[in-house]
Order: sequence, then C-alpha cells, then structure tokens
Amino acid sequence: MRWVVGGGLAGLLGGAVVCVPLAAQEGVSVAELAAFAVIAVLTGCAVGWSGRHRPEGMVALGVLLGLLAWFAGAMSLERLAQGGSLSWSLEGVAGPYPRLIAGVLAGGLTGLLAGPITRVLPVRKGRPGEPARPARVVIVGGGFGGVAVAQRFERLARRGAAVDVTLVSDSPFLLFTPMLAEVAGGALEAQHIGAPVRACAPHTRFRRGEVVRIDAGRKIVVLRTGGHRDEELSYDHLVIATGVAPAFFGLPGVEERAFTLKTLGDAARLRAHVLALLDLAEQESDPRARRRQLSFVVAGGGFAGAETVAELFDLVHGVLRHYPGIDPAEPAFTLVHSGDGILPEMPASLGAYARERLEARGIRFRLGVRVAEAADSAVWLTDRTEIPAQTLVWTAGNKPGPLLSGDRLKTDAALRVDGAADVWAVGDCARIPDPSGAPYPPTAQHALREGRKAADNIGAVLAGREPEQFVFRAIGILCLLGHRTAAAEIRGLRLSGLAAWFLWRGIYLAKLPGADKRVRVLFDWSLDLVFPRDLTAGRDA
Repeated sequence: MRWVVGGGLAGLLGGAVVCVPLAAQEGVSVAELAAFAVIAVLTGCAVGWSGRHRPEGMVALGVLLGLLAWFAGAMSLERLAQGGSLSWSLEGVAGPYPRLIAGVLAGGLTGLLAGPITRVLPVRKGRPGEPARPARVVIVGGGFGGVAVAQRFERLARRGAAVDVTLVSDSPFLLFTPMLAEVAGGALEAQHIGAPVRACAPHTRFRRGEVVRIDAGRKIVVLRTGGHRDEELSYDHLVIATGVAPAFFGLPGVEERAFTLKTLGDAARLRAHVLALLDLAEQESDPRARRRQLSFVVAGGGFAGAETVAELFDLVHGVLRHYPGIDPAEPAFTLVHSGDGILPEMPASLGAYARERLEARGIRFRLGVRVAEAADSAVWLTDRTEIPAQTLVWTAGNKPGPLLSGDRLKTDAALRVDGAADVWAVGDCARIPDPSGAPYPPTAQHALREGRKAADNIGAVLAGREPEQFVFRAIGILCLLGHRTAAAEIRGLRLSGLAAWFLWRGIYLAKLPGADKRVRVLFDWSLDLVFPRDLTAGRDA
C-alpha cells in the first residue's frame, strides 16, 4: 500500500508540475484540469504498484502510461465525446501534440518521484507479526541457495521490508560449480568462475567464518572466525544453506587418497596431479609403474562423474603433443558406477548416448559395481577387480557438512525445517518435498528458486501472512561430455551432440554471475578452441 500511495502522490505532483504551464499556455478548463489530475494519480498508483516488484522500471513505465493516456484520451475518447470519428493522421496529431509531450513528461517525472516519496512515507506500525525493530535474518552458506536468499531480501528491502540480513560463509566467493570440471580440465581459468559474495549481494552484511554450532533455544549461531574467541550472532529467522560434502562411507583408503571436485582448490590439485603424472610417466621405464601413472579412475556416473572423466580425457590428450614419449593409446580412463547406466538423472536414451560417445573416445565403463578400497597405486572394486591406478576421483556420494549430523534437513513444503518455526533450509542440504512427496533434486536451478521462496516466505511470516509452498518443475538438464559434445533435455525436448554443447555453454554463460566473468569465460572458451591446453596453469613454478 505504501508504494501505491507514494506513486499516487508522485503522480499528483508530477502532473501539477507539467499541467500548470500547459494550462497557462492553452487555457485549459477546470474540468480538463480535474481529468488530468485523476489520470495523473491513477498513473502514479500503477507506477507505484509496479515499483514494489521492479523499482528500476518505474520511469519507463511512467512514460509508457503517459503515452497510452494521451492516445486513449486526446486521440480517442475526447473525439468520440465531441461527436467525431476515430481516425488518425499526422494532421490530427498536430492539435493534441502538446498534450502528448505533457503526458510523457508527467509519466516520466512520476516514475522519478515515486521511489523517493514512498521511502519517506511512514511505515504502518502494530500489524500482527511485524517487529518494532528490523527482523534479524542469518543465512548460513554462500552457495547458490544462500546467495539467492540474500539477493531476494535486498529486493524485498527496496519494497519496504524491514530486515537486517547477515550472510555467513567460510568462503568469500560464490563458486559456479557447473564449470568446475572445466577448470580441472584446463579449459577455464579458476578465478573466472568465482564471484565475490559481497558483490553478489552488496547490501547484505557478510561475515567470513565457520558456523560451529546452532543454539535454537537461544536463537543464536556460534561463528568461528579465527580470532581469540568464537562470536555469537542472534537471529529471528535462520536460513541453512550449507550444501554438502563428499561422503566416503568408511571405505578403506578412499578418503585419504581420492580427489574430490567441490572447490577451486580441488580442481587445481587434480589438474596439477595429472600433469605431474604425465611428467613421471614419460621418464618411467617400468611398464607396470607407467601403467599406474597413466590410469585414471572416476567413481560415480552422475553429472559430476561423466563431466569429470570427459574433461580429464580432454586435458590429457590435449597436452600429449608435449610428451612425445607417451603413446596416445597408453592413457586409460575408467568410470565406475553402481547402476546399469550412467546419468540416471537424464532419460535413458540420453544416458545411453553419453555412454556411447564416451566409449567411442576410449573411456571404459565398469557398471553395476562400486569402488571398495583405494591405495596409492591401485583401486579395488566390489567384484574384487583391481585397477592399477594412481588417480581416483570421487563423485559417488555426498552428505551434509559437519554442522549437520546425519541426513539432509527435512522441511515442509514451505521450506521450514520440521519442528522449527523460525529455521528454514534450502539447497543441497535440505530434503524438500515436491507435490508428490518425493524430494526435489539437489541442483543449482532448484537451490536458486528455493532461496528466493524462502526469503519471500520469511517476509510473509513477518507481515503476518502464511508462507506459500515451494513448487517448481525443472526447466531442463544438461551434461557436458567434452570434445564439443553434450546431452540435454529442455522441457521434454532432447538434444545431443554439438547443438547440446552450444546450448550448455550458452545457458551456463548467461547464468554466470557478473558481466565481467561472462566475458572472461567466453574469452577462455575461445582460446580453448584455437590453442592447446596450458601446461603451466595450476602448477608450482
């Protein structure tokens, strides 16, 4: 209501500023002045109502409404009232032309004034659920879900919501994880897929540190920042968006020896390890040792596993020109997956296509088995097969981080954690039921929308309204298979090959936060099409 009232006042003021000189020039009647004032107020109310959702578009909307008001009034209704007919020509426009200028100016001025006027209007007090001070919201986690919550609250604050938001994360960057495999493969520079959290949510208080404990009774989170003592942050509402960590299920040697792919550091370490093994293998005379050095095993046949094994293949074969002592047929790549087919998240036909394309490039598959044990020089599977290899990449399981014990947090359909009215959860760490009762998949597109809905629902609760259920149907799923090929399904439309590869890159480039990052990534991709992979990136001098 504040925005509507503020817009109406802005319309009245903008109309007066424009109408007074027009009336003095043309001798406008009192009735015409009254009609102009009513139209100006209605225009302002419409602009103000729109400003609740898109404050940046109020000026453009005001100009458009001013133009429409002129067309509907001076060019149409006024002619009909005078007994004329609806016909338009350049000569017919010349007469009411000053009113066109007045309407457009009044609309634009209304859009300029609506925001400042609304912000100085008093906020109505005493509504049920509305605190006397700004509500304190603490967001734990700086991934897709957590940053989406913060960004939504910044938008709600522009509409008048009284919230004090703090985002806590152990990393100062929002990492664009869909491109992480390409960093490991050397197609992208590591710093180009990370955006500062402070830049993503510039009006949100950011605290870097690790949340070590949540005291729901006292409504505080305990933050460890590396100082002399832990810090306590009080909250009225808490949003948990901590993501997940690799789960190794207690398998012997796996946690100690496997590489993971969750952070930029993980990608850099994997890349440096692979290039170091190529250096060793070219000088190795023992065939068995050489075989171990040139064998790469990836555990897990989901998106992460398929994209990782494809990027490792591209990395190794992209630099082999610099290793004349290694035959291109020597490097061996094996994907281990417990299911009967890879990419269970996609339709079976696309999973089969992905396997066919990867097998055609020389990647081997061990399906229906799992990794059972790992050592420095070998990986053992559950069928007792031994794969001599010094590289194991683990993408076969995730679990909530150390802050959350056990399984993912169960929430209701409104994203509220079971048994806690003021604690919400979004993203991979949350088990959120869809309308059928099954959990939503842990994907970035879901985390983004869950974060926005969580902020909206907290705002609703603070305003005394009921929170709404989260309902979302995935727009599509895409998997990059390296070597300019991919698999995709968009709203039932299935694509594969080069078309899906272009689609993957176009969609994820558009979603990458920050125009500067998009330009840098596009430049990296362009270089990758022309030049071989860089041997120095991610390696010690």
